[in-house]
Amino acid sequence: MEIINTPLPGCYLIKPAIFGDNRGYFYESFNEAKFNRLIASDVHFVQDNQSFSTYGVLRGLHFQRGAHAQAKLVRVLQGEVLDVVVDLRPDSLSFGKHYSVVLSAENKLQLFMPKGFAHGFVALSKEAEFFYKCDSYYNKESEGSVLYSDQDLGIDWKIPSAEIIVSDKDKESESFAAFKKCIAEKI
Repeated sequence: MEIINTPLPGCYLIKPAIFGDNRGYFYESFNEAKFNRLIASDVHFVQDNQSFSTYGVLRGLHFQRGAHAQAKLVRVLQGEVLDVVVDLRPDSLSFGKHYSVVLSAENKLQLFMPKGFAHGFVALSKEAEFFYKCDSYYNKESEGSVLYSDQDLGIDWKIPSAEIIVSDKDKESESFAAFKKCIAEKI
């Protein structure tokens, strides 16, 4: 397993060691002791989630607030997605910045984001099966989302906007400016 730094502190791309031969391949997709040693942290995942999407389905940018904030380890089991994280930590040097990477069943890359990030992805392939681990249980009262198309964030989702399929709930997400205002009012 190789850990690759991203431009966002604490957020890592993970490249597994894959062992293949004429029968197929094998790799260890997760080992808590190795993972925590490599990221120099102590993350304990408590919930696994899986979703299926067709081309153009965009889910995000979601996050959990306060005591229910979630660190996540994400990967793709089938197909290909553009995975995007946004740093929502107000004291971070990369606050408001985003990072995107193509995750696929073929490249087997994983992305880890610590607590304090919004997360979203769009299916680039005809079908995509997405899997992720969380270190805190989902809590409906703590959920939040930032608008995927917010101009201040300037995310290029790599597909034409007319082909993006978004839930009504995600269309009504708050702007990044509203998110920042909410943070400022709490300080």
